[in-house]
Amino acid sequence: MNQESLERANAFLAAVAARVQPGELLDVAPADVAREIGIEEPLVAARAVRALLARRRLESQDGRYRLLDATPIQPGEKEQVPRPRRARTKVRRAVRHEAAADQRPTYSQIGREAIDRLVELGREVAALRASLRSAMEEAREAREARDEAERRARALAERVRELEGRAEMAETNLRTLLAAAKAGGRDRVGDTEMEAILGVLKGGEGPPERSEPQAGDLA
Repeated sequence: MNQESLERANAFLAAVAARVQPGELLDVAPADVAREIGIEEPLVAARAVRALLARRRLESQDGRYRLLDATPIQPGEKEQVPRPRRARTKVRRAVRHEAAADQRPTYSQIGREAIDRLVELGREVAALRASLRSAMEEAREAREARDEAERRARALAERVRELEGRAEMAETNLRTLLAAAKAGGRDRVGDTEMEAILGVLKGGEGPPERSEPQAGDLA
């Protein structure tokens, strides 16, 4: 047992002793006690509990732990409770060694490989589906933006054609009015013609009706 493991086990033991007295059952899970002392990894907490069980500081009873002794573990202290033999693990290792020696895959190996491959394929399919949904959403937004741009372009084109037509009409009306004024032999444009020109510039359509010249127009 190295120094770091010893310190963790003693810190865990002190946290348990702060909660219960010797002989009492711990009222919380060992993982909660481990988090209180800054041990976040479950494997590290399990090693600390196992070290305390092996040195008779804790006792397991019906899935709970009883505090037997709050004395910290001393460096070099031997285990008092022998660890259970891992017969099954040895058998599994022997089977694996035999399989490796035969160089022939077993049904269990093929099954594990197939399951692992299926899991990987499932993850790839899920990622591809998410990418497809994102691409379809982006394409839909792009189509909507394109349709909106086309509608605005058509509206602007119609407005441009309308303004061009009105400009051409205004130019024609102005030419008609100026030609009529010159045909009357007048050097100056009368008030009536000026009003007509102003109406054309303000957006009036079609040439105005001719009216008889007034006395003020001949001045």
